[in-house]
Amino acid sequence: MIEHRTLAEIGGVDIGWLKAKHHFAIGQYGNPTHKAVGRLYVWNDDEIAPRAGFSLHPHADVEIITYVREGVITHEDDLGNKGRTKAGDVQVMSAGTGIRHSERNDEETPTRIFQIWIKPNQVGNPPRWSTQPFPRSDRAGRFVPLASGYGAPDALPIRADAEVFGAVLAAGGSIKLELKVGHDAYLVPALGSVLVNGVRVEAREGVALRDEPSLEVEALCDAEMVLVVAANSPTRRQQSGL
Repeated sequence: MIEHRTLAEIGGVDIGWLKAKHHFAIGQYGNPTHKAVGRLYVWNDDEIAPRAGFSLHPHADVEIITYVREGVITHEDDLGNKGRTKAGDVQVMSAGTGIRHSERNDEETPTRIFQIWIKPNQVGNPPRWSTQPFPRSDRAGRFVPLASGYGAPDALPIRADAEVFGAVLAAGGSIKLELKVGHDAYLVPALGSVLVNGVRVEAREGVALRDEPSLEVEALCDAEMVLVVAANSPTRRQQSGL
């Protein structure tokens, strides 16, 4: 089954310093018909004004992957981590037993990010944070794992039965990815227009694929995409130590 979520259907808020689109319903936010896709349950499309951001706040038992589309995001947490993640790059926070962090745009231009939340398959582990560059040229014409719960080489590790991929596709190009049995997928073009299994998807719109054996993307113009493939049934391991 393929579910196309147009930009007009995706719920959002504008509070001045933050303009957000919520691809999934969570609490009072988002379109209530937009349910989780497997272990994936939050995908926020945020625009953060210059010199603004989220002040120190807590998380626990969630894997948070941030893909920076434009600008820079600065992270700081109560573990002593502090770092800047630039456009095209990725940061991962495994909240574990609990972490307090802030996310700010300390620059002079707006920052635009995708923030993705995935349910973990482990509990009782210490929190951790990391960031890594992913040059767009390395993703040309192929899906590259950016964050992986399956030990993909060069990807940031997450404690989840899921993987986050990035791809860049030139106009007229196509790419195909086989989906693991028991996994569903959600794809959002950061830039450009694409066909996903024959369904046209514009920039910042979403497409969910449930019980599909594969996905095939054709670029109608130069495109940049982020994809999550996540298990569609819960798996949880206690005290794994990873």
